[in-house]
Amino acid sequence: MPGLYLHIPFCKQACHYCDFHFSTSMALKSRLVEALTQELALRADYLGPQATLETIYFGGGTPSLLTAAELDQLFEAIHRHFRVSADAEITLEANPDDLTADKLRELAASPINRLSIGLQSFHEPHLRLMNRAHSAQESGVAVRLAQDAGFENISVDLIYGVPAEDHSIWERDMAAAFALGVPHLSCYALTVEPDTVFGRRQQKGTFRPPPDDFVAQQFEMLLLEMARHGYQQYEISNFCLPGRESRHNSAYWRGVPYLGLGPSAHSFNGSSRQYTVANNPQYVAAVLERGEVPATVEVLSPLDRANEYLMTSLRTAYGTNLDHLRDTLGVDLLTQQAAYLREIQASGLATLDSANVLRLTDKGKLLADHITLTLFQSTAQ
Repeated sequence: MPGLYLHIPFCKQACHYCDFHFSTSMALKSRLVEALTQELALRADYLGPQATLETIYFGGGTPSLLTAAELDQLFEAIHRHFRVSADAEITLEANPDDLTADKLRELAASPINRLSIGLQSFHEPHLRLMNRAHSAQESGVAVRLAQDAGFENISVDLIYGVPAEDHSIWERDMAAAFALGVPHLSCYALTVEPDTVFGRRQQKGTFRPPPDDFVAQQFEMLLLEMARHGYQQYEISNFCLPGRESRHNSAYWRGVPYLGLGPSAHSFNGSSRQYTVANNPQYVAAVLERGEVPATVEVLSPLDRANEYLMTSLRTAYGTNLDHLRDTLGVDLLTQQAAYLREIQASGLATLDSANVLRLTDKGKLLADHITLTLFQSTAQ
């Protein structure tokens, strides 16, 4: 069940927390869309000759900046080079300020059947702090306009751990999101990366993120409220009503092959990863002028594959199958880390069932990175 990811590296303005690859100049947009259609041809065999796409995901950047004509151009190329399942999940990431009634009518007339809307907050000062392009009022309006246009399969993004005096703003953000009645929510802790506005301000002492215990409390509040409203946590940052998981992202976490197109996109075919250059002019020139994809290929060793499986599966509700890790990938954590596995179970951080599936508890999810790193280290021994 392979998937296709298209990176649309353009934004109206730079969010102060974002370290993804993007440009605020639209000068190359039409050329880059042309290059994406050409890359589809160049890499038509990457997933194998019999591959049928089960999911298509337009990420970014801000894919909602694409015009109807540009989307049509991309879909025509996709169908020219790939088979697409009749019930494929086709997602477009969108910013609220782009989702006017006219824009949504265009999207509803396209093959797009799922929207991922980057609300981040309903609190105006927090949106301004993060340098979001939309207003707090537009956050809710955009979702309701999308529902009126016929979109039912909607995910919204929220950010917690934003500096505040107390948790009241986060409580109101959660309440506003639940009131929208969408089937999926993605909720991320604010992370300060070095090469961002927040990272540079932190270095200068002009921005101070909240302490870890403040962020942990908001995560715990999130888990309680999600459960109270009937949402299941199927990955640490992702929640859905029963049966409404993101099929595209779930495939990533299960290690299903996918093809990533565009500058900075990653691809995975089961045995290697490919990383495309994170530079728009270089990407466009290589694809359109030389007919080649400017990418680096990394062949994955069994240890690499084991670590990747650990990193992705342990974040999910499905957990890490330690028998699969041993029998398929050659890493026997049941033997190598028997003492540590007993420790995290005794501490209430994880459970290990009779099928040897390791799952993090709510308490363990707060320490997911540390636990995963410890298990990584064991695979290298």
